[in-house]
Amino acid sequence: MTTLLLGLFLAKLAAASTGALLAEDAQPSEKAGTKISDPAELKMLLGTHPFALQWISWSKFGRVVVRQDNGRITLSGAQEDRKNENYIRIDGVISEVAKGQFRFQGTIVYRVTHLNQGRECKRKGTMLFRRRGKRKYWRCMQMDNPCDGVTDYIDVYTHKI
Repeated sequence: MTTLLLGLFLAKLAAASTGALLAEDAQPSEKAGTKISDPAELKMLLGTHPFALQWISWSKFGRVVVRQDNGRITLSGAQEDRKNENYIRIDGVISEVAKGQFRFQGTIVYRVTHLNQGRECKRKGTMLFRRRGKRKYWRCMQMDNPCDGVTDYIDVYTHKI
């Protein structure tokens, strides 16, 4: 057993010194496939789900579609309140799916009339969505609104529509 561990350590060391990565160390890129460490979470995530930003409505949901194509998971959708011209749109790639969470890389754009002087707010980059306890949604953990001094609850619900 010790010889095996030493051999693995030396192989990693040799790979690192040549700049190569072992497969287990490789990180997925936006073009690479999604890293899936919990197939049950993936099964729950794929499909069409209710989607909400609390400033718009928790009773009139939008929707997001989560698709798998060639090992890559995408997420896109919107919630709109046409009467008040409020909206949130989300579009990007899910780079990782793990138990109770997924990592989203993309863009979230929203406009709420009483926030940010009614101007559009844009988030771009990597965001973590997590389910906690018995909650029936994944919530974006980056809750601080980057355009105003408020807290945003951006939720993708677990049930499918």
